[in-house]
Amino acid sequence: RREETVLKKCLPPDIDGTLTAPRNVVTPDVLAFLEKLRSKVSIGVVGGSDMAKAQEQLGSDYVSLFDYAFSENGLVAFRQGEALESASLREHLGEANLRRIIDWTLTYLARLDIPVKRGTFIEFRSGLLNISPIGRNCNRSERDAFEAYDREHRVRADMVKAMQDEFGDLQLTYSVGGQISFDVFPKGWDKTYCLRHIPEETYQRILFFGDKCDPGGNDWEIFADPRTEGHKVQSPEETVSMCSKLFGL
Repeated sequence: RREETVLKKCLPPDIDGTLTAPRNVVTPDVLAFLEKLRSKVSIGVVGGSDMAKAQEQLGSDYVSLFDYAFSENGLVAFRQGEALESASLREHLGEANLRRIIDWTLTYLARLDIPVKRGTFIEFRSGLLNISPIGRNCNRSERDAFEAYDREHRVRADMVKAMQDEFGDLQLTYSVGGQISFDVFPKGWDKTYCLRHIPEETYQRILFFGDKCDPGGNDWEIFADPRTEGHKVQSPEETVSMCSKLFGL
């Protein structure tokens, strides 16, 4: 009998660092471990990216691998392979406010002086905007170079601060994750959103595993939520090792 839920973290970078290396495909060893783990406990996956990116990394049928599968922080949700009710950023903010954010962002990025810029600077998803100063079309070496540049020059952190000042009236949350981007979404629409889909009366414990668990990281809110038992990891190997010890595998 399975009596606990283990929530495995999935970021757009979110699968990244916990179930896969950043923007890489899940390994056969991790998939085999998830199957073994699911025989003992209920498992789920929650990420900030859309389903297409999760499928790129976990496989086209990844929803069937988990009891719960959440993309876009749970705004798109599946339980036992069945789709649950979704939410819409467009309906929540309204078209006028969306245009306001997008226009401001494009102007800011046009003036931003960084070594490399590519394409797809704003990605509109059901429940959030993903903003990338370098552009999501960059290749892997450019992605790695920007991550190093950003650590030194705080490109994303400075942009988040500017947006907080500009859009204080909209009650938005800004979450930095992965190597090249950050997410913008209404307050309360972070990864804790997925918890509303998990019936509290069914599980005595909800465990969460993630790598961006410090304040400002896109795992922080669910990691620190009193409804979860948070575990910080830095790689898929550490996730497997920690779960093996916790569940005697």
